[in-house]
Amino acid sequence: MCGQRLERFVAFWTLVFIRIVTGFAGEGRSVWKKDPHFSPTFGDRVKYWITIHNPYLVAWHGYGTGIHAPGERGKITTVYSVGHNLIKAHAKVWHNYKKQFKPYQKGMMSIVLGSHWIEPNKSEDALDISKCQQSMDRVLGWFAKPIHGDGDYPEELKNEFSFLPRFTEDEKNYIKGTADFFAFSFGPNNFKPPNTLPKMGQNLSLNLREVLNWIKLEYNSPRILIAENGWFTDSHVKTDDTTAIYMMKNFINKVLQAIKYDNIDVFGYTAWSLLDGFEWQHAYNIRRGLFYVDFKSEKKERIPKSSALYYKQIIQENGFFPRESTPSLQAQFSCDFSWGITESVLKAESMASSPQFCDSSLYLWNITGDGLLHKVKGVKLKTRPAQCTDFVSIKKQLDLLEKMKVTHYRFALDWSLILPKGDLSVVNRQVLRYYRCVISEVLKLNVQSMVTLYYPTHAYLGLPGPLLQTGGWLNQSTAYAFQDYAALCFRELGDLVKLWITINEPNRLSDVYNRSSNDTYQAAHNLLIAHAMAWRIYDEQYRSFQYGKVSLSLHSDWAEPANPYFESHSKAANRFLQFEIGWFADPIFKTGDYPATMREYIGFKNRKGLSYSSLPSFTSEEKQLLKGAADFYALNHFTTRFVIHEPQNGSQYEFDRDIQFLQDITCLSSPSRLAVVPWGMRKVLGWIKKTYGDIDIYITANGIDDQSLDNDELRNYYLGKYVQEVLKAYYIDKVKIKGYYAFKLTEEKSKPRFGFFTSDSKGKPSIKFYNNLISNNGFPADYSACDPSNQEKQCSFCLFVSQKKPLIFFACCLFSTLILLLTIIVFHKRKRRKRFKAKSSQCICVSF
Repeated sequence: MCGQRLERFVAFWTLVFIRIVTGFAGEGRSVWKKDPHFSPTFGDRVKYWITIHNPYLVAWHGYGTGIHAPGERGKITTVYSVGHNLIKAHAKVWHNYKKQFKPYQKGMMSIVLGSHWIEPNKSEDALDISKCQQSMDRVLGWFAKPIHGDGDYPEELKNEFSFLPRFTEDEKNYIKGTADFFAFSFGPNNFKPPNTLPKMGQNLSLNLREVLNWIKLEYNSPRILIAENGWFTDSHVKTDDTTAIYMMKNFINKVLQAIKYDNIDVFGYTAWSLLDGFEWQHAYNIRRGLFYVDFKSEKKERIPKSSALYYKQIIQENGFFPRESTPSLQAQFSCDFSWGITESVLKAESMASSPQFCDSSLYLWNITGDGLLHKVKGVKLKTRPAQCTDFVSIKKQLDLLEKMKVTHYRFALDWSLILPKGDLSVVNRQVLRYYRCVISEVLKLNVQSMVTLYYPTHAYLGLPGPLLQTGGWLNQSTAYAFQDYAALCFRELGDLVKLWITINEPNRLSDVYNRSSNDTYQAAHNLLIAHAMAWRIYDEQYRSFQYGKVSLSLHSDWAEPANPYFESHSKAANRFLQFEIGWFADPIFKTGDYPATMREYIGFKNRKGLSYSSLPSFTSEEKQLLKGAADFYALNHFTTRFVIHEPQNGSQYEFDRDIQFLQDITCLSSPSRLAVVPWGMRKVLGWIKKTYGDIDIYITANGIDDQSLDNDELRNYYLGKYVQEVLKAYYIDKVKIKGYYAFKLTEEKSKPRFGFFTSDSKGKPSIKFYNNLISNNGFPADYSACDPSNQEKQCSFCLFVSQKKPLIFFACCLFSTLILLLTIIVFHKRKRRKRFKAKSSQCICVSF
């Protein structure tokens, strides 16, 4: 009985398909005048026809699982019989159209085949790869190989299932090639429910580019139409379908990559679907439309979702149009612009002084085979005073800097090494001498140092042990300890340093002090006070004769609304900037207090019972201490974050912001998933100027991780694009940018590769690219506003004079002494000659 019902069903739908196609014939065609039941309608206007949509779902879920129409739960043999007949039905319709209509309608016809994509657990494992192939053969190959291949099923299917229906040779010839293009469906229906897919123990993937490559390789590079693609949102989501936008970005970007880089012939893309509707087994619990439908309203209003607006933009731009703030600019920075390179903490303890110049003892090595040095008693050698050249590693630093051709070098001191007890009771003079030697030797290369006093990271807090044991930055006494430490560094090194950074990225210590939001805010509070006290010490005691400038460096990434069509996302982006940058910048550069937006939002969450966070309060004295406690704004900028408004419950700094980040697949990104968004740099510079006034700005760190050791093209691209946006901000927006420091000089092992040099000091090609930016001072046209050669000579002469004052003074004294001595000698010689002549003349007179 089941077989008879199946045959009747297939016969019915075969007739329906034929009648659909024949009913779409052009008007006035005599071939259809014979049958009064057909009314020619569409054929003269339709150029693309689809016979059946996703026969896999019809056969497997219509007659196997029963979750699709007609809801049958049949045997496996029934499923494959249905698939067999669907293939033949399609072929019959295709041949009918080709014979009767195609000659004068010029249309094309295919069948939409849907599939998942699957990747091996181990990419190098041949067995896993074979299982992935089997999985694809059982879903996509089941229908694709007969129609787009040789007219028969995949061998894997035939070998696995003995009951699989067989095509006769005539049927194979009749079926193969019955598609004018490859129509492909890729969406949630092909992945849900996943337990019905033959995954073969491998991993499902949404990589549309890979499955397009598979189709190209399997079926001889056919022309491909993406006939259905998209994702879904939950039923409660109305028009704010940001997830659908980002899935659409992902899929369309993969299609573009397949076209551009893999030479796959994809000629069209179809988003699914126009309206929300009934989604089979999901009913109305999910939505897939570009237009929201209110099913409960009387008129069933259709409202465009943000995905509809975004898809419209993609269509208008025919893809993803690169966002540039303005066209590229040909101009230069000012002649005194600082070009720098940033390094993290210089570890002095691994750079010990050579003992041969300070130890008078003589040693013999390995005399007993123990590999040790043995002192020779009774023997003393001559020694000399310690010199900077004793530090063997400084020369290595100098060699790297010389290759970079920078004007400035930013590096950090190690607080825990200089003051191991956290106070001035023990000062490591050897470490201080090392840092002074670095600065003085770097100066001889005509390179100025920007010195960072404190450079914490989430992995290494960098505090002296005793301070760490008493609570670190949760204890306000640490701020006073930092003041003493800063004063020591100013006193010992300040005559050589003109640019100081007190604390690097204090706004990122939220990653360390994250036990609760109140811990985070208290640590930040003490960090701010510590910086301000250090700045005041310099301003009151050292500025008058050292003439330097002091600030702190803030992590300042830009934030963009992930969905630009919703105000809540724009507010979330602004809230991110206030919580990330304004948190530290407002007290120093603006009001002496935290941003009002920050206080108000935390208060709002408190009233709702969603958070118990509270920002500390500054006293009036502390506000006066903080306000204006910086000579310039220093920022570390690496990327742009795409944020959404996401309400969160809990007393954590991250929760107080009510934001989440999304990764935009259409952005170029680094191995560590940093999005390359150059225009974000210009935006954050403009925002700083607008928010904090016309202040001097130093970009103290900007860079990207690039895995390549021999051809770091990503870093070159990044540098060129970001410096171009810095130039636009400087030249067009009149932002007072004083310097740009690339990040970083050398990379560490087992870390993201940010360095221009590897951990073993091997240089990368990007060094030359950065050299060109520096030598050109930007992106000049045909001429240079600055004369680098004259400027370099002038600067070199000035630097020589400033550095060699004692030597020059000694040389002048020596020269004056020599002149005086020569004058005396000449005077006495002349006097003796006169006496000799006088005697000679007397002798002559006597003889006569």
